[in-house]
This record gives sequence, structure tokens and C-alpha cells, in this order.
Amino acid sequence: MRKLASFAAPCSGAILLAVLLLPERWLLPLGIGCLCLGLGLLLREVKGRMLLVRLSCFGLAAGFLWTALYQGRTLAPARQMSGSAHTFTAVVTDWPAATRYGASVEIAFPAENGTVLGAVLYGDESLLTLRPGDTVRGSAALELAHTVGGEESDTFYARGIFLTGSLRGALEVDRPERAPFRYWPAFWARHLKEQIARSFPADVAGLVSGLVTGDKSGLDDATYTAFQRTGTAHVVAVSGLHVSFLAGVALRLLGRGRRRTAVLTILLMAVFAGIAGYTPSVLRAAFLQTMLLIAPLVEREGDGPTSLSLALLLLLLQNPYAGAGIGLQLSFASVAGIQLCAQRLYECWTWWLPRRVRGLRRWGKQAFRVLAASLATTLGALLFTTPLLVIYFGELSLVAPLANLMVLGAVAVCFAGGLGVAVLGTFAPALAGFLGEVFALPGRYVLWVVRGMSRFPLAAVPLDSVYLRGWLILLYTMLILWAILRRGPGRSIRPVIPLCTGVLSLCAALMCGAAELRLAGLTLSVLDVGQGQSVALFSQGRAALVDCGGSGWDNSGDVAADYFQSRGVTRLDALILTHFHADHTNGVEQLLERMEVELLIAPDVEEESPERQALLSEVEAHGTQVLLLDENAQLTLGQTDIQIYRPMGDGGGNEEGLSLLASTDTFDALLTGDMNTVLEERLVKYGALPDVDVLIAGHHGSKYASSERLLEAVRPEYAVLSVGYNSYGHPAPETLARLEAAGCAIYRTDWMGTITFRARE
Repeated sequence: MRKLASFAAPCSGAILLAVLLLPERWLLPLGIGCLCLGLGLLLREVKGRMLLVRLSCFGLAAGFLWTALYQGRTLAPARQMSGSAHTFTAVVTDWPAATRYGASVEIAFPAENGTVLGAVLYGDESLLTLRPGDTVRGSAALELAHTVGGEESDTFYARGIFLTGSLRGALEVDRPERAPFRYWPAFWARHLKEQIARSFPADVAGLVSGLVTGDKSGLDDATYTAFQRTGTAHVVAVSGLHVSFLAGVALRLLGRGRRRTAVLTILLMAVFAGIAGYTPSVLRAAFLQTMLLIAPLVEREGDGPTSLSLALLLLLLQNPYAGAGIGLQLSFASVAGIQLCAQRLYECWTWWLPRRVRGLRRWGKQAFRVLAASLATTLGALLFTTPLLVIYFGELSLVAPLANLMVLGAVAVCFAGGLGVAVLGTFAPALAGFLGEVFALPGRYVLWVVRGMSRFPLAAVPLDSVYLRGWLILLYTMLILWAILRRGPGRSIRPVIPLCTGVLSLCAALMCGAAELRLAGLTLSVLDVGQGQSVALFSQGRAALVDCGGSGWDNSGDVAADYFQSRGVTRLDALILTHFHADHTNGVEQLLERMEVELLIAPDVEEESPERQALLSEVEAHGTQVLLLDENAQLTLGQTDIQIYRPMGDGGGNEEGLSLLASTDTFDALLTGDMNTVLEERLVKYGALPDVDVLIAGHHGSKYASSERLLEAVRPEYAVLSVGYNSYGHPAPETLARLEAAGCAIYRTDWMGTITFRARE
């Protein structure tokens, strides 16, 4: 078995290197070089470790050469087709989905070299009538699917999608009388979702659908954010956890007939993998469970590293770019952590338990073992997945171990019950409805725990502080040293030592971050919220936020709440909205869910606007005071004076917005919202503006803002552009040229992330 691992692991590693790090032109030379090295070792008689080295050389060669071949077969024709309109005949591979401007659907069509390319087709709502297995013909403008939200990304490639297309004209659709067999799982998945929606109460149907099928669309943004903050989002993304639950239920129901049970369980897992969409994490889990079931039948012991490396290799051979997917990386990292760490942690916590006990002490011992095993498994997975979560999301959930312990049992019951009820609903809807009410109880418990724990101020902390990054490095250094120095149960250094050190150093890091914030006369942070604006102000223990909206992956309300709460701030003195447009307000609801806001300040304009009415209703429902301005006002925030200027124009949200000047004895910052050049001239004329240190460039760098007149009047040292991927051309080249000519140092949130200025007393 280890010989197989010696080939599979290097081969998988080579594919991952080729996809994630290496230039395409390097792959062929590297593959040939490793192949020659392996052939050279063939000329010598080798055994033992040298035999494993030879297998590793062949594995590396196979990985590099296979990736080069795959790129030539898929990316080369995709690049040739990109940038022009093409007539195509394709097969719909999944159910369509509604988008902001219409609908999208995944298709597969043959390229000129015979390779079948996956693509996403965008069009109007007529696409929503399609279903898997339909043959469609039409014309579309095709582009490489190498960007997401305007940034280079392999997200589409990881799903086997290499092109995106904008439909030109109408589609011709041929629908077979019966969908091809390969698309049956997609129909089964849709049927299960419909049965879950019918059988379960509305408040838990979205959760159950996520548990059973992996479809998270039934969860509102606030609930899914709560799962992310508590480190439990994996329970609503079908993965190895669900496959393990399924295999466990099958083994209990089918009895202990080894061959029959193994075959039926394997078939059941194959069907479930199809229903879940054949995601890498599900395929990995199904393969590992299959290996565990088959090993005893062929009189071989299961080998974790071999099974894991072989499962990874099979997935990467099918699509090398699957290795770029965060789902696959997290899935394999969690299993590797469990295999390497869970058993050791369990032994450290249970070695002292007496072997023979009776009565209540026996039940207590068993309960402690179950608790220790659950905690060891959770921590083992978190140890290996946390670095990936930090790299990709920049956030660490501190309550994840406890939250997982509290919900995993209920998740198992809810998953098994949800799957059973969904199947039963086809034959006995009334009974399914009754059982749906029963199994809704553990679902409600899960939601209660997750939502409650997500409201803890430090449930999750963004690692944008040097102190928190240093703490994480120290924690992993301590854990590595502990793993090296331990000698065995009963004689080793207890894991409580690095864990206690980690807790104490975390407290120190949080205290240092909070102290640094309070030592400054004013701290101003332009938060990275994508195309939008959210500016945090903190002065001598008082906090305010100017605007709360954006288009980033994370809700702008969560971004703002994370910023404040990780620094020990749990309450905002004021939330100031320059105007009511979504890119300045769409995170307010989530912010209010997580933080107390004493006062909302907004312009008294657009009385009939639905956006204004909905926002003010939400604010008042949370008990926040509202101050609507049509005149200038002043706000004191610690040692900072904030001058709020009334709307300078009329005719729309941008023209009727507020602007403000934040000043201390030594520092001034000007925020102009989305006002245009004409309104900037009025602000200069009537605002009595001083020279400023920081200008938050108006309207995200629009060419109609940050005029020469304004720049001459305030002469800013720094200009900050709060901007993300957009189709408006922000920031405009003309604006950048004006700022540069004015001598400003230019900072951009889309390039630099959150940007912070500190004014000392």
C-alpha cells in the first residue's frame, strides 16, 4: 500500500504545483526531467527506500506531464474561442439559476479537437425553462472563465468550466422524452429539495435542504454568515461529514452481512454523491469510505495516507484545476489533520481513565470518551484547515471547537431525518409532514446555537492586526514543538501547555490591538468592502461608522462589525449615511444584527424612496435613534470634531448626500460621499474647508468627482479610493491623473485592502 502512496502523493503534488504555482512553460521540461531521473534509477538495482524514491520520480513526471497534456486539450481550444462570437450546439448539464440581470445555465459542448468544454451561458429569464439533458443551439460571445468579480481566479476552472458566454439571440431547444441516465441525480436532487420544502416548516427547510443536498440558497445571508462566524459552515456544504453520517446509518440499517452491506452502502454513497453534484469533497469522502468497506473483504488493512493520496490523485486526473478549489483543499486538509492529530489528542486526554469501572462511573467514562473523541476530531481538522481559512478569508473563528461540539450531534439527527423524510414524502406526504415537524426540532436547535454564538463579540476575528497574526504564528509554533517533544501517553508534555499559552497570548494580542486603538487621538480606517464605502472612526473610546455598503464577498455589515469587535468595541455611537444608495447602505441590516448603534444620521431627502423607508424601518426596529438632516450639524467623537455638511444639491441620491469633515488638533479628513464636481464647488464655497491630511475620494474615483477646484482648496496629502470590481470605470484615469498632479499619495482598497490612518494626540 505504501508503494502506491509513493507514486500517488508525488503525482498529486506535482499537479497541484503545476496548477497553483508553476508557469505552463515549465511543466514539460520538469516532467521530462523527472522521467529521466526515474529511468536512470531503473538502470540500478534498488530496493527499500530507493525503490520508493524511484516511484516518486515517476509520480512527479506523471503529474507534470498529465497537467501539460490537460492544458493543451482544454485551455488551448478555450483560448482560441475566447474573445469572439460562436455558434454552438451544447447539452445542459445542470439546472439554471436566476441572476441579477436574468439567468445562467451550465452547458457542455465539443471543441474543434473533440474535447468537451464546460461553460456558463448567461442570458435572459428564458434560460430558466431549461433542464439537464436538453440540447441547445445558439450563438454566444465567449470569454475565458479565468476571472471572478474582476479578479484572476481559478474558481470556474476548478468546476471544469473554462468559458463564459453571453447569449446572442434566441436558443433552439431539443428536449429528450427521457433525460439521459447521467443527469438523473440532478432530477433526484431537485425532487428532494421540493419534498423538503413541503414537509418541513419554513424556518428550518433551508437548513435541511443544505444538509441533505448542499444547496444553501434557502438560507438567508444573515444565517449563512452566522454559520461562517461559528466555523460550522461545513455542515451546510455537503462533505465527508454527511457521507460518514450516511454510511453509519446504512451500516446500522443493513446489518452486519459484510459483503451485502458493503455493496449496498457503496451504491448508496454513489447515488448520494450524484445528488450532491459530484463535488470534490463528497467524492473524496465516498472514495475513502469505499476503501474502508472494501479493505476487509480483500483481507487487507486500510491505510489512511494511501487512501487519501489515491483519492486526491483520481480527482486531479479528472480535472487538475480541481486542486485550486477551496472546497477540495479544505476537505483533504481536514482529513489529513484528523488522521495525523486526532488519535494523539484523544490518547493524551484519555490515558488516565481506569480500565474497569461499573455503574454510573462506566457511563460517565463512556460519555467522556465520546466527548474527547469529538473534540479531538474537531481540533485535528481545525489545525490543518485554519491556515487555509486565514489565507482565503482572513478570518479565524474562535468559537468553532465549542460550536461544532454543540451542534454535530443534532446535525447528524437532522441530516438522517431530513433525508428519510424527503424520500418518504414521495409515497406518504402526510406522514412526511408529521415527521418533518419532529425532525425540525434538532434543526431549530442548530440554528439557535449558531445564531446565538455568532453574536458573541469575538466569535470570529479578522486577522488584519499584526498582533493577531503574531499570535497565530506563536500558537502553531507551540503546537509543532509540542508534537516534536511529546513521548507518549502519561509521560509527555500535556497539550494543555500549548493550549493555555495560546489562550493567554490571544488575550494579550487582543488587548494590544485595543490599546493601540485607544492611544491614538483618531483612528480612521477605510474598510475593504468592494465597490462601495464604509469608513470606521474611533477616538478615545468612542466609535462611529460612515456608510455601510459594498459589493465584496463578505457583507459590508459583517466587515464593519468584525473590525470593531476584534478591537473590543461592541457599540457604535453613530452610524452616518451620506445617502441611501445600496453601495453605501446594503450592510446596515447585518450591522444592526451584530452591534448596538445609538444614533443614525442621514439626509432628510427622498421621502418616498422605498430604500429609505425600508432602511429607517429596520433601524427603528432595533431601537436606534434617527436624526435626519437638512442643515449642517456637528458631532463630537472623543477628541474628534465631526462637521456634517447638509445636502448641497437636489435631484437624486448622489446630489442630495451628506459630506463630513473629521478633525483633531493635528489631523483633518474629508469625506464627500458621491457628490459631483458642481457640488464640490459649493462645498468649497460654503464649507470653509481647511487643508486636509486625508481625502476619501468622491464617488469611488469617478471622473465627475475629486475636481481640481476641490483639490486646490484642501490640498490633501493622501487620497483614498474606496473601490472594487465594477463596470463604471472607477477609478477613472482622469481622476487618478488629477490626484497625482495634486501631489497626493494614492491608496486603493481594491489593491491594498483596508487602509488605516492614526492621528496621535
